[in-house]
Amino acid sequence: MSRADFSDQFPPEIAARITGSVLNEGRATVVLDVAGLSDEQRADMERLIQDKLEAREDVGGVRVVMTAERKGPMIIAIGSGKGGVGKSTLTANLAIALARSGVKVGLVDADIYGPSQPVIFGSQGQKPDARDNKPVPIESKYGVPHLSMGHLVAPGKALAWRGPMAGSALGQLIEAHWSKDMEVLLVDLPPGTGDVQLTMIQKFKPAGAILVSTPQDLALIDAARAGQLFDTAGVEVIGLVENMSGYACPHCGEVSDPFGAGGVEAAAGKLDLPFLGRIPLDIAIRQGSDAGDPPAAGDSSMAEPFLRIAERLQAWISAKN
Repeated sequence: MSRADFSDQFPPEIAARITGSVLNEGRATVVLDVAGLSDEQRADMERLIQDKLEAREDVGGVRVVMTAERKGPMIIAIGSGKGGVGKSTLTANLAIALARSGVKVGLVDADIYGPSQPVIFGSQGQKPDARDNKPVPIESKYGVPHLSMGHLVAPGKALAWRGPMAGSALGQLIEAHWSKDMEVLLVDLPPGTGDVQLTMIQKFKPAGAILVSTPQDLALIDAARAGQLFDTAGVEVIGLVENMSGYACPHCGEVSDPFGAGGVEAAAGKLDLPFLGRIPLDIAIRQGSDAGDPPAAGDSSMAEPFLRIAERLQAWISAKN
């Protein structure tokens, strides 16, 4: 995947709205800011971009990603290129840590096919009320209202939805009845760079994104792909978090690194991105998450890494306001 500047192909009024573009194996992706445009104007611009670029010999296909700034709480996406890196656990604990510092924060579990947040928050089996055909977020004892597909479908039910249906479900969760004083909405994205991520960028463009990875090389490669998607769409990557970083034996205290060590921090340096911190591989984090008792809500040493990352995120938020 490589950056490509197509702006000289178009009139100034269109070029000024192109916020990013890449050319990957003959397929061009153009990110277009359509804020304030009518449906007809958007369609005309999309058609012109497709016609111009498809006429080039080096372009075999064109995708136009439309984005628009939205009013309301600041949306921050938490993503990873790979599953199983602890992204949902980080998102929940980060939300709780922000709430503890006084930030009015909500959480959307956008992992449509594998929702985890009802387990982490201990809200399994709860169904949201509806108001004006919109769901009302589930309150929690941790001060973080949250919504998940796990609240809307029967527990354990497998969802076999195509992309448009998953995108529609994401819209229901983000456009729910969040309180008017909500400041920040964390969105726990599914792994990868699929339909949910594209819908997120197109319809609910985040102010920023945090990438989560374990230190191992394969996870870092996938995280870099997720970062490229956000970068292409003009979404600032706030920083990287290294999860499962170091394991302290509960019996002898010896620290080992089953997934490696320092890889995410090194990658952040190479990519010139902030390194937000590392979370250890600790059985207490897993047990607390499975029991609906996230460690960030308590006073144990396991809360400290999440609180420090939340402080860095809060500093970034303050700088943007």
